[in-house]
Amino acid sequence: MLLRHTTKEVKERKALTVNPAKTCQPVGAMYAALGVHGCLPHSHGSQGCCSYHRSALTRHYKEPVMAATSSFTEGSSVFGGQANLLQAIDNMFTIYEPEIVAVHSTCLSETIGDDLGQIVAKAKDDGKIPEGKHVVQASTPSYVGSHVTGYANMLEAFVKYFAFNTNEKVRQVNLLSGWVEPSDMREIKRIAEIMKVQNILLPDTSDVVDTPMTGKYEMYPKGGTTVKEIVSMGNSMSTIAMGEWCSKKAAIMLDNKCKVPFTMTDVAIGIKASDRFIQALSTAGKVSIPEAISEERGRLLDMVTDMHQYLYGKRVALWGDPDTLIPLTEFLLDLDMKPVYIVSGTPGKRFEKRMSEILCNKLPEAKVKNGPQADMFLMHQWIKEESVDLLIGNTYGKYIARDEGVPFVRMGFPIIDRVGHSYFPTVGYQGAIRILEKMLGAIMDKIDATTPEESFELVM
Repeated sequence: MLLRHTTKEVKERKALTVNPAKTCQPVGAMYAALGVHGCLPHSHGSQGCCSYHRSALTRHYKEPVMAATSSFTEGSSVFGGQANLLQAIDNMFTIYEPEIVAVHSTCLSETIGDDLGQIVAKAKDDGKIPEGKHVVQASTPSYVGSHVTGYANMLEAFVKYFAFNTNEKVRQVNLLSGWVEPSDMREIKRIAEIMKVQNILLPDTSDVVDTPMTGKYEMYPKGGTTVKEIVSMGNSMSTIAMGEWCSKKAAIMLDNKCKVPFTMTDVAIGIKASDRFIQALSTAGKVSIPEAISEERGRLLDMVTDMHQYLYGKRVALWGDPDTLIPLTEFLLDLDMKPVYIVSGTPGKRFEKRMSEILCNKLPEAKVKNGPQADMFLMHQWIKEESVDLLIGNTYGKYIARDEGVPFVRMGFPIIDRVGHSYFPTVGYQGAIRILEKMLGAIMDKIDATTPEESFELVM
């Protein structure tokens, strides 16, 4: 109801952000940690912080997300949380028996200046970390960056801690995944398997946050990248990093520490981004692209050709993470659609530059903003100025969709009012077909609901 009072006159805001298109760093750090086998994420801050991070992931994946907390009280908030974390490390290994504890900081612990590296070192010196077990730490203050930043910091921390070069090259390729669904990670592995490229995917949340119902609870499911695999990444031939915001820092760390060169690609969403990923995989693995992959691409192009009339010229507003929005925008332009409004709460000057490169020749009038004040309020103001035919983004767009009567495709994080998104990939050619099907379904549902009775068609 309140959204109906949103004005279309955009005024510059220097401090206020309304409904930001992001969440906080620790959520991303926790998700990255879940992609490592036998890992228990640990939030170094208050119980409330940890509860929020867990619930954000649980609501999206509809799976119980386990994590521990340092449970800050007034005392630890003033004098520091070292004693809490030392006790927590001892408790976690004693009671829950993880292989790894992945500690990430929060606003509170960062503000008071807790040194996670020093505390973890003391825990080791005090014998609180059992032989063969590990504690990895990452700095993830919530008041900087976004959930994407936290994911990148934790991914870098795993590589820095575990990867090791023994000077014995292994014929394998490292795949550093951006923030995608577990089904997307499974699809990446499927493509690599078809291409016969030996690989290690990090992180890998498939079979972790999409586990089957067996009637038996497992705190550490079978999925996730193992310690042995992460260690061996230092001996790989090369690395393919998917998504600059999420994986570039880890790729640079691998290169600097273990001299494993990397190729930077976008998350494989749409036609061109999937082409680039598969070509990079072919080059890195020194293999040819099999006919089965070409056939998948052909089926995608066939669907695009068949349905082009319903997509042509449609105005689209989208929001979410930079690593998703960049290839998705490119895909929409390939479909002759018009991504006119693009918003991301994740900061970084590179975003607007990439968007300018993609949009300048085809859609120079598009409005793009990221970082502070790039929020759902601004998106709604733009839509009030001139409406769109389709919305693509996370659950928080449903209010605008309802208020403006615009078809809505849910994509990104978090999606908390629907299920199924974590089971169907959106990467690769198969994933692009899925995105197409969802967009076409939303657009055609609107046509069916609003067309005059004399034009209501059985076959479209």
